Amino acid sequence: MRKAIYPGTFDPVTNGHLDIANRAAKLFDKIIIGVAEDTAKNTLFNLDERIDLLRSQFKELPTVEVKPFTGLLVDFAKEENCCTIIRGIRAVSDFEYEFQLSLMNKKLSPNLETVFLMTSSDYLFLSSSVIKQVSSLGGCIEGLVPTDVAKALYKKLRNTR
Repeated sequence: MRKAIYPGTFDPVTNGHLDIANRAAKLFDKIIIGVAEDTAKNTLFNLDERIDLLRSQFKELPTVEVKPFTGLLVDFAKEENCCTIIRGIRAVSDFEYEFQLSLMNKKLSPNLETVFLMTSSDYLFLSSSVIKQVSSLGGCIEGLVPTDVAKALYKKLRNTR
């Protein structure tokens, strides 16, 4: 079985993330969406909330599983018996950063490959940070995140003001 891991913070999950995960699911037998627990990012949603929001998106797709992880991604990939890391790329600036990460991961785990998937043109501008900023200012995020994610985001932002 060819298993791949798609890691991230997913704070919150966007339609761009879902696009990458769904496309990766067509390439591999199993996709583990690894939700990073310990991150330098100051997340709006806690780990359990991020996992729940992701799981709700993939409940109909049995080849995708959502799991938290802590520590090095290469260690988590090894624990999960994954052969590949999936990374989404929106722009050249993403590639430069992701390229450095992939080289470090290759140094730490020589048998682990990284596959870059270009984002769909519909989501080139989309990031979790942009979604949080637009929604915090009352902007419309319809079509950019799943409906339940938008509801959770608006509720969370209303409660943090």
